[in-house]
Amino acid sequence: MDIKPEKTEVTATTSAIEPAMREQFARTVENMMARDERVALLLAEISVSLFKRALRDFPERVVNVGIMEQTLVSAAAGFALEGFIPVLHSIAPFLVERPFEQIKDDFCYQNLPGNFVSNGASYDYSEEGMTHHGFADVPVLRSLPGMRIVVPGAPAELDTLFRAVYGDGGRTYFRTSVKRNREERPVRFGALDVVREGSRAAVVAVGPMLDATLAAAGDLDVSVLYCTTVAPFDGETLRAHATAGKVALVEPYEAGALVPDVVAALAPRPARVEAIGVPRAVLSRYGTPEQHDEALGLTPSGIRARITRLLDE
Repeated sequence: MDIKPEKTEVTATTSAIEPAMREQFARTVENMMARDERVALLLAEISVSLFKRALRDFPERVVNVGIMEQTLVSAAAGFALEGFIPVLHSIAPFLVERPFEQIKDDFCYQNLPGNFVSNGASYDYSEEGMTHHGFADVPVLRSLPGMRIVVPGAPAELDTLFRAVYGDGGRTYFRTSVKRNREERPVRFGALDVVREGSRAAVVAVGPMLDATLAAAGDLDVSVLYCTTVAPFDGETLRAHATAGKVALVEPYEAGALVPDVVAALAPRPARVEAIGVPRAVLSRYGTPEQHDEALGLTPSGIRARITRLLDE
């Protein structure tokens, strides 16, 4: 991959603090299975080794269907019809794009509860190519009525948000990734977290993009709002901090998924939105996730340039 890292004096802090999000997901679900006999886990071969304890202790509530993602979703709907709370897991494009029709018909059409937990987004499996890239998952699922979307930025946040809504009868997509913020924040489902306040614009950082966004914002006079619940979106908090009518969205998935929510939140006032994220394009060059971030301008310096452009307009 012939991508040269850009030189910048603006840097974000990252850390490989354990557990990673996927490992935290396994711990959380196994704990919930011990506490709540309604929880059932359905796998499609991915991450099976992480659930040895669940397979041992709750064999009647753990099903590995193999590499059959449509079957995964339809079998989970059957569990839901029998009164269970299904938790489904696979890589983002396998869980969202391959069985999209089953999610729509088996879960949404029948108004069934379910928890869809992915890993690998957006390009954690960067060298596997387009079949394993998962940056279209959020915009795809936002098209489904009633689908809630959670994008945590740290393992403890995943645990908090999962426990808050897993059994309330809704359908929720939990998006995990290797990329994470160094520090966990006291997140609440459905609420933006006001990290800092400013007057010239509001910058919404989604999930694992917070560290890079804070590094990018630096001394700029902007509010930084941390978003871990993409849907439903907290328009009220955004409206209170976007009085200048300028909003920058820093999203770890396909850029612009939240633009309709931002425009609706600020209406009838005009809004200027800078959508920073993964472009709607085929990533045909191969390399590490960090190299993709560099190439796509999702580094602190790249994000800062976009925010500065918004402020100068």
